[in-house]
Amino acid sequence: MGNFAKAREILKDVTRLHPDFAVAHDVSGDLLFAQGNVGTAIKAYEQALRLDPTRSEALTKIEKARQLVAEAQEPATGETRRSSSGKQMAFAEDMHNAEQHAKSGDSKRAEDTYRRILKRDPNHVEAARMLAKIAVENNHFEDAEVFLRHALSIAPDYTRLWVELVNVLNDLHRPEESLEYAAKVLQLAPDMAESHVVHAVALGANGLHHDAIQAYERALHISPDRPAILCSLAHHLKTVGEQDQAIARYRESIALKPDHAQSYWSMANLKTFKFDESEIKAMQSLLASEDLSDESRVQIHNALGLDREARGDYDTAFSHISQCNVLRRKVEEYDPVETETRIDRNVDVFNAEFIQKNSGNGNDDASPIFVVGLPRSGSTLIEQILASHSLVDGTHELFDLAHVARRVRKRSKKKGRYPDTLSNLGAEDWHAIGTDYIESTRKYRADAPFFVDKNPNNFTYIGLIKLALPNARIINARRHPLDSCFGSYKQLFASGQQFTYDLTEIGEYYLQYRRLLEHFHHLLPEYVLDVHYEQVVANLETEVRRILDFCNLPFESECLRFHETERAVKTASSEQVRQPIYASSVNLWRNYESHLDELIETLQSLLIELPTADQPISIQKM
Repeated sequence: MGNFAKAREILKDVTRLHPDFAVAHDVSGDLLFAQGNVGTAIKAYEQALRLDPTRSEALTKIEKARQLVAEAQEPATGETRRSSSGKQMAFAEDMHNAEQHAKSGDSKRAEDTYRRILKRDPNHVEAARMLAKIAVENNHFEDAEVFLRHALSIAPDYTRLWVELVNVLNDLHRPEESLEYAAKVLQLAPDMAESHVVHAVALGANGLHHDAIQAYERALHISPDRPAILCSLAHHLKTVGEQDQAIARYRESIALKPDHAQSYWSMANLKTFKFDESEIKAMQSLLASEDLSDESRVQIHNALGLDREARGDYDTAFSHISQCNVLRRKVEEYDPVETETRIDRNVDVFNAEFIQKNSGNGNDDASPIFVVGLPRSGSTLIEQILASHSLVDGTHELFDLAHVARRVRKRSKKKGRYPDTLSNLGAEDWHAIGTDYIESTRKYRADAPFFVDKNPNNFTYIGLIKLALPNARIINARRHPLDSCFGSYKQLFASGQQFTYDLTEIGEYYLQYRRLLEHFHHLLPEYVLDVHYEQVVANLETEVRRILDFCNLPFESECLRFHETERAVKTASSEQVRQPIYASSVNLWRNYESHLDELIETLQSLLIELPTADQPISIQKM
C-alpha cells in the first residue's frame, strides 16, 4: 500500500518481540529495498538466511540487490543499464519456467533450463543448487556434489548449500567429510534446530550414536514440537539399546502429529513391541482416511501386519503386508533381468583360470570377516556372536566394498561395469584394491585385530574379496528358503533391497544368490562357510565353536551370551539379538503357507531337494 512508515513500525515491534523470526528480517529487507536502501536490505536478507537457511528466495533477492549495487558503482549508459535489467528479467523468467517444469514432473525440461541459465551465468547460485537437487532425485550423487561445491565457491555463507552437501556426502557414504561440513552448518546457523539435526545425522553416520542423541536433544531444546526430530532421536535410542526411552519418544511424536506413520512403523519394527488397542484403532482410522499419503499407508500397513503376526492372526497379517508391498513396489526400480545378467557376469569372469592367474597378489591383511547372504537370514545374529569376542570389532552394514568395486573402473583400462572392469588388472592393482578397502574401513574400528563387515549384499563381491583380500574370512548366513524370502518380504526396508516387495521377484533373486554361492563353493571349496540359522538356534555352542574355528579365533564363552554384549546395532534385528536365542522364528513361513503359492512355485527346484519334513505341502504332494 506504500505505507512504509507504518510497515517499519510493525516490523520494529516484531523483531523486538521475536528477534529470531526469519520472515520479519526478510520483509524488512523488502521494505529497505523498496525505499532504495539496497545495501542495508542485503544485510537484512542475509540475517533472514542465517536464521532460516531454507529461505532460498532470500538469496535471489541478495543477488538482485548486489547487481544493482554493482551497476550503481560503475559508469554506464542508459542502454547498458536497460540491457542489464533485461538480462535479469530473462534470468528470472527462466528460473520461474524451470520451477514450473519441476513442479509438473518434467525434470528433463527443468534441468535443461537450469543448465541454460548456468551456461549464460556460471555464477548463478540457485541454478547450480537446483541442478544438484535434480541430480539427487535421480541418484546421481557425484554430479550433485559437483554442482553444490561450485555454488559454495560463489556463496560460501549460504547455509542451505552446506546442508545439502552434507546430505549428498551421506548418500555417498563419506561420513567423515559429512561430519566436517555439518560443523560448518552449525557455525553458520547455531540457533537453528535444523543445524543440530544435520549434525546429528552426520554423527550417526559415523557411528557416534550417543553424540547424535545429544545433538537431537539440542535441536528439540530449540524446537520442542518437531515430531520428525523426536522420531530420529528414538531411532538412535533404539540403536544403543534404550528401547523404553525410544518407545516413549516415538509416542511423543505421535501425540504431536497423530498421523506420524513412521513412528508407528518404527515401534512395530522393534519386533519385540506390542501396540495397545487405542494405537491399533488409531492406525485403522488412518488407513480409512483418503488424505493419508501412500508412503504413510505403506508404513501403517507394515506396522499392523507385524502386530497381527505377533498376535497369531496370520491371515490378517499377510493382508496388511501384501498391501504394504504392492504400494511400495510402485515406487521401487528393480530389474530382475539386470540381476540375472550381473550374476552371469560374475560366474563368467570368476572362473578357475582367472582365479589362478590373479591369486597371490592381494593384500594379506586377515582382519576382515565378511558376513553375507540375504537380509533376514540370521546375519545380525552371527555378527553379534562375533562382536562378543574380545578380538573382534563389530561395525555395521558397511558400503565400502561396493565403493571400492566402483573405483576399480579408474584402475582398469577396460570400460564397462563390475566385474568386467577386472579383466586386465595387474598384480599391483589387486594389492591396491585390498589396501583401499582396509584403509577405508579403518574409521569404523576400535583396536581389535579383527572386525566384522555385515553387509548381506557383499555376496556379489566374493570373487573380488578372494583376490584382493585372500586371508579375509567369508561367512554366508543361510536359512530355510521360504523363511529367508518371506522374512525379507515382510520387512519394510528404509532404503535399498528393491527386490523384496514382490514374492516372485524375491524368489528369483534368491535363486540367483544361491547360484552364485554354489559357483564359488565349487570353484573355491571351503572358502565360504555356510551357517544355517536353524542349526545355530538348535545347537548354539556347536555352531559358535564352528564359526570361531573358521575365523581362527579361540573359543570365548561370551560369544554364547551374545545378548549381553552392549553395542550399537542398526539393523531391523537390533532388539532380537539383545535376547537369548529363541526358536519362534524357525519355520515361521508355515503360518503363511496358503499365501505363498507364487513363491513356492518360483523356488520349486530348491524346495524339492529339501527333506520331506521341510517341504511345503504342495511340494510333498508332487
